[in-house]
Amino acid sequence: MDLATILGIIIAFGSLLGGNILEGGHISSLIQPTAFLIVGGGTLGAVFVSFPMRDLINALKNAKSLFFHGDPDLQKIIQDLASYSDMARRNGLLALQPLINESAGDPFKTKALQLVVDGADPQQFKDFMEIELMAFEASGKGVAEVFEAGGGFSPTVGIIGAVFGLIHVMGNLNDPSKLGPGIAVAFVATIYGLVIANIFCLPAATKLKKNLKRKVLAKTLIIEGLLDIQSGMNPRLIVMKLEGFIAAEGGGKPKGEEATK
Repeated sequence: MDLATILGIIIAFGSLLGGNILEGGHISSLIQPTAFLIVGGGTLGAVFVSFPMRDLINALKNAKSLFFHGDPDLQKIIQDLASYSDMARRNGLLALQPLINESAGDPFKTKALQLVVDGADPQQFKDFMEIELMAFEASGKGVAEVFEAGGGFSPTVGIIGAVFGLIHVMGNLNDPSKLGPGIAVAFVATIYGLVIANIFCLPAATKLKKNLKRKVLAKTLIIEGLLDIQSGMNPRLIVMKLEGFIAAEGGGKPKGEEATK
């Protein structure tokens, strides 16, 4: 579970509601079903118009990664590749055959190992796997774009909700009892639009992009590592090379020597 996402939501809503209470407001004044219907439904409808259904379904399936994103262990990937290199140098590339079944939970890694074991030449291997990587990255970016679109639409829909509220107010100037609810819908709709955009949609898109970047890096390590294994590179040199890919991540160095024993 991603603790940062949960803490972020708690801190954001706690600060907003706490500030409202300190200013003398009441939480009940922020609960306006009409405003929520206008902003939530309007934003959702705009997002549906903007994307094909397959992208929306994909975004819905991947929304759980905001809380359970399964951050890849880059250090372990490097250690595993060093171990695979040692096996291949000792017993040939066919020695990697049993690893295909072991990696069944990772289709990308399974396909990469299968190509190596099947004897694909390095250029073929690189071409096939880079296509797979591009497709994976494009799919991940599409998910983030759905949330970004929601963040772009919701403030504008909030303004539309505010205008509706003001129209209601102007149409009932002779009935003071209806002025309060109309004004409440007007202002609360604007708040809903801004909160949906800046507390949920845009931060969610940012996190999805960050998670995608790390997953793409993990798959890049697999491609580069297996290419080096095909060329017969020394396991220690593979570790040194792949460490360069994750230097910007700030992680500790893998135990390269232990991985190659």
